[in-house]
Amino acid sequence: MDNWTELEQSCLQCNKCGLCAGRNNVVFGVGNKNADIMLIGEGPGEQEDIQGVPFVGPAGKLLDDMLSIIDLDRSKVYIANIVKCRPPRNRDPFDEEQDACSEYLKRQISLVNPKIIVCLGRIAAKKIIDSEFRITREHGTWYYENNIYMTAIYHPSALLRDISKRPETFEDLLGIREQYQKLNG
Repeated sequence: MDNWTELEQSCLQCNKCGLCAGRNNVVFGVGNKNADIMLIGEGPGEQEDIQGVPFVGPAGKLLDDMLSIIDLDRSKVYIANIVKCRPPRNRDPFDEEQDACSEYLKRQISLVNPKIIVCLGRIAAKKIIDSEFRITREHGTWYYENNIYMTAIYHPSALLRDISKRPETFEDLLGIREQYQKLNG
């Protein structure tokens, strides 16, 4: 799976875990395949499962607004999820489901070869940055590994449920813009 076509075809046919039984669509990923910034969420929701595209529901609209604040849009980033199929009732994906999809995500990261990874929410941060990651304490903190700068921000769904987290997320977004500008200065 050394190219996008092979990787996506393999992922679309995946049946490595039980999530495949309830899916309408595999939600592979979307955006600029040569992006400097890769956004990684936890998994598809209802609208994403229906449309086969990540972040197209209300959280996706908010994500688009968040990106526009820092002069980005979907044409400048690549968006993927930890799991590619919707967990029932939008529950958190189980560890074995995350593990089943992990090779697809690793290959996506390798193919995009981003300078920055932004984890959207705690599940992605725990899988990508550190299994002990605490989103309330560590959001906006930068990590560097394998030539990639990584940070995590609150998931857009969390910001829809709790608007009190929006000011600190705004600061995190400014930090992402600053890091991006430094790397592309």
